[in-house]
Amino acid sequence: IHARPATDLAAWQRLVDDFASADQSPVLETVAAEPDMTEPSEDVPVDELRERWAGMTDTHQFVPIIRKLKLSRHRAVNAVGEDFAWRLENDSVGEMLARAAEEALPIMCFIGSKGCIQIHSGPVETIRAMGPWLNVMDPTFHMHLRTDRIAEAWAVRKPTDNAAGRGHVTSLEAYDAQGELIIQFFGKRIEGQDERAPWRAIMESLPRLASSKAA
Repeated sequence: IHARPATDLAAWQRLVDDFASADQSPVLETVAAEPDMTEPSEDVPVDELRERWAGMTDTHQFVPIIRKLKLSRHRAVNAVGEDFAWRLENDSVGEMLARAAEEALPIMCFIGSKGCIQIHSGPVETIRAMGPWLNVMDPTFHMHLRTDRIAEAWAVRKPTDNAAGRGHVTSLEAYDAQGELIIQFFGKRIEGQDERAPWRAIMESLPRLASSKAA
């Protein structure tokens, strides 16, 4: 978190004073977080997963479903089948962002950590690749993504109910080598409506791997 040219510096200083730590040593000890859930040793219950997945009426039902089945997001996406999730080339994130910027298509971006989730909702404009970093450099949204840490990219389709009847929303999800979700993108939509046709067209045209199943 940093000040910007228009920041009220007096208010900023009050914020700093309120939350400053007495320990200003330059070293911070950290401990790696434990995984959120333990996956079962037996095979994934694919039939039950697919039945529950197909029965979703809201994307927010997804996490309770995989918790009920004791599956990680990554394992569920791998197992559910290509009608609901298919593997993409790892550079699909950059291609999607370039096309969204070109078409001025509003998107949603979720970047999570154990402490907080950064959410962007709106268009993206300035996309810059610098070495392994893929950057969005817009006035109200900065993103710096290490593309060399993307082990798998997936297109994921979840059913929804909307005013026009049964529909679905499609996300682009990038995972690291440990199967942890790095970043997730959706097309921006109005709650209760189907996703925008241009977003769906981008997602369905991104390059797929020869097989959507991870090794």
